[in-house]
Amino acid sequence: MAWKMAIAAAAAAATVGAAQAPAPKPVPPATSSPMAAPTIQGYLGGAGPDTYKILPPAPVAGTTRYEADRTVYLATRSLKDTPRWALAQNDVNQAAILKDLSCAIGVDLTKDNAPKTTTLIARVGRDVSQATNRPKDIYKRQRPYLIDEGPTCIEKSDALSKSPDYPSGHNTWGWTVGLIMAELAPDRATEILARARAFGEGRLVCGVHNLSAVEAGRLNGSIVVAGLHGSAAFRKDLEAVRKEVAVARKAGPAPDPAACAKEAEIVAKSPY
Repeated sequence: MAWKMAIAAAAAAATVGAAQAPAPKPVPPATSSPMAAPTIQGYLGGAGPDTYKILPPAPVAGTTRYEADRTVYLATRSLKDTPRWALAQNDVNQAAILKDLSCAIGVDLTKDNAPKTTTLIARVGRDVSQATNRPKDIYKRQRPYLIDEGPTCIEKSDALSKSPDYPSGHNTWGWTVGLIMAELAPDRATEILARARAFGEGRLVCGVHNLSAVEAGRLNGSIVVAGLHGSAAFRKDLEAVRKEVAVARKAGPAPDPAACAKEAEIVAKSPY
């Protein structure tokens, strides 16, 4: 499945990715998984919440939610080649999540200036995978472009088409990381969560996830974070990361103000 493809880069370089002002060109789906390398262990193991029993069921044909998904997908095809489309393409690379949040956080966190942070995020990736795989594999909800014709901002590959839609693993990942970073930089929580929301909604803009899958991804991420706070190991690491982030934010440098202003303008507008 495309979203499950290897992401060893998240363990070694969780911030390597696209620039803040992306060029509107197709991005191959091979860069799109939030999963850490197999050698990286998550915090929850089998102790995490069973998200399948918590999330609402995936929409089925003939229901209001199913038709709402179709309506939103078709309406958002008009965003092709707009600045919002370009931002969604930028956000395809989930390994670059901290880079994508740099304007919102106020600093670019990398494995060089924030090694504990990138390691924690990589470990969390394993928990995101576990929380997303089970409901996806049970519901096997089709991606929107398989139901209605329309352009997508990444290639419609066989691997992507075989990867279930619901819930969005991409948005589970983005919202999980966003919630964690909002806790680490509470004075920037509004900006961080607004950007994390846009990160997930990029999948809607790209046409590779339904609205219901994106919304379920946000709930899924919240469930993951709630579970993580029940882990003593996570809480211990989080406190060490909190100090590291504070030091990095003071040391800077801050991201380019002009690029950040352009990004904030795009993020402020709902795509649907």
